[in-house]
Amino acid sequence: MTKIRFVLLALVVILTASGCSTETSADKKTTLTLWYWNRGLDDKLIASVEKQFPDFRINAQKIGGDFKSKLKTTLAAGSGGPDIVAFNDWVTEMFPNADRFYDLYELGAKEIEKDYLDWKWQLGVTPDDKMIALPIDTGPTGLFYRADLFKKAGLPSDPGDVSQAIKTWEDYFAAGEKLQAALGKDVKLTDNIGSIYTQVNAQSDKIYFSEDDAFIGEDPSSSMKKAWDLAVEASEKGLLANANGNSSEWNAALNNSKIASFVGAVWNKEVLQQAAPETAGKWRVARAPGGDGNNGGSFLAILKTSEHPKEAFEVIKWIQNPDNQVDTFVNVNLFPSAAKALEAPELLKEEEFFGGQATGEVFTESARNVKPAYFGPKYANLNGIVNRQLQSVALQGKNPDQAWEDALARIKKELLR
Repeated sequence: MTKIRFVLLALVVILTASGCSTETSADKKTTLTLWYWNRGLDDKLIASVEKQFPDFRINAQKIGGDFKSKLKTTLAAGSGGPDIVAFNDWVTEMFPNADRFYDLYELGAKEIEKDYLDWKWQLGVTPDDKMIALPIDTGPTGLFYRADLFKKAGLPSDPGDVSQAIKTWEDYFAAGEKLQAALGKDVKLTDNIGSIYTQVNAQSDKIYFSEDDAFIGEDPSSSMKKAWDLAVEASEKGLLANANGNSSEWNAALNNSKIASFVGAVWNKEVLQQAAPETAGKWRVARAPGGDGNNGGSFLAILKTSEHPKEAFEVIKWIQNPDNQVDTFVNVNLFPSAAKALEAPELLKEEEFFGGQATGEVFTESARNVKPAYFGPKYANLNGIVNRQLQSVALQGKNPDQAWEDALARIKKELLR
């Protein structure tokens, strides 16, 4: 019995040790928590991270609701955040909290900087040269237009010809007047006053602030004033449908052929197809009047609370390499930020909804020619103030000069907060 007990005891010791060994091996895996939103990244790609990095475990969490507010609340708390977090195009709002994120330059980002579009890369770099966010996607812009309506109005309808004929915003407005002369005042050139204002600004290198965060909007030559004047001009000429994007009014106007065109980012392709499926085959895309611009696009950052910054950087670097960006474009339609990815044939496929046009040709050229821009931490606040005043001009008939003065007065108050 004594021998049997000894053997059993030995087996227990061996099995226990074996169990501990297995648990210890599993515990050696580094767990990285990731926050993002639905379709903000490619789920298939995230699922393959653990195959690429067998020693890592990815705890990927899709955050619903107000993503930015949740992130700001987490930053204020100083704990409980993820290792890796996505930013949307509000990246500059995080600059005042730059010390809460790892400087990616210190983790090796300089080695891959050459792989990315420079203007997009610089959006994640603070004025004092700290890189807090790695690019995900971009939102290069183009002119979406109804080729059939343009042709009926005697305007060019081939994308190349439209790009040549409508190079400036003044050209665009002149085309709108010709369009209405031929088809009637009910047919509008574009959707709303805010859209004009946004897209003119998207073509500029500075909008509200210089890089030392001084407000520059009062300068008559500023992009803000130029965008304001052009938006007001479009309204006064009766070229606007006064239908805000993603609204039922916007959808109806598109389906009823009341909006002949709009300047929008590449991601508007999907929005347009969902909003107006019956217009399939009638749309085309040309280069945007006024020059190439960007609207939207997101980033990845690493919080200082992460205990594994080097590992987290290896993951985000791999997720956003050029080959994976191409796959992400195919899977979830995120337009690449890596220069090499823009050369992929997957971006140049013909699209039935756009009459067989390969619209990627337009958007890749746009992406290559966007100006580097600085937005400033309070961009969203100021943009909201200006757009509310513009809406009062377009929808309520407010005097544009008074609206401009009111916008400046409210902006000055905001900047004192």
